Amino acid sequence: MKEYRYDKLLNIKTRRKKWIHADLHHNPYEPTPYHALETLCHNYHITSHDQIVDFGCGKGRLNFFSHYYYQASVTGVEMNYKLFKEAIKNRYRYMEQTKQATDPISFHCCLAEDYRIDPADNRFYFFNPFSIQVFKQVVNNILHSAAQSAREIELIMYYASNAYIRFLDGETAFERQKEIVLPEMINRDPYERFNIYRLTGTE
Repeated sequence: MKEYRYDKLLNIKTRRKKWIHADLHHNPYEPTPYHALETLCHNYHITSHDQIVDFGCGKGRLNFFSHYYYQASVTGVEMNYKLFKEAIKNRYRYMEQTKQATDPISFHCCLAEDYRIDPADNRFYFFNPFSIQVFKQVVNNILHSAAQSAREIELIMYYASNAYIRFLDGETAFERQKEIVLPEMINRDPYERFNIYRLTGTE
């Protein structure tokens, strides 16, 4: 019910209607459930000063939800052209519905590892979008950006794979700050949670 209600509120279409082809390094399109985004909203602080990048954004659900509730700037990065075009259509629908300026909402059709990180980007969202090999490249790009422009940086990961966690814990300067478990999933699925990692020593 929430999937329909929030899409209607935001005047967007982000539900998955069919399985979209993926490959060895990229997982199929699966939007973050709205009930999970509600849990994140209640347990994690985002402000209008934050600049979020959603890797594997699909049709842009996180982008519009974050802008609507936080007025944050949000960039979606999507390699699938059909999904990218759907995100652009949703951007027009969202603008018509909310009468808000959508300059803070942008989309890029490119591989995640090819996205040029803006010096102001400081929150990076991942819903297990690709293989550990791609994830490592993206994280290394983030680390390089932090070295060039010092700032507080956090990774927000939903349904993170064990490989993601092992890499961050064992091979990077990121430190786990918080784990947000979805209440209804405590005893059902150990991956149904958010992990928040912060890059230390950047300010």
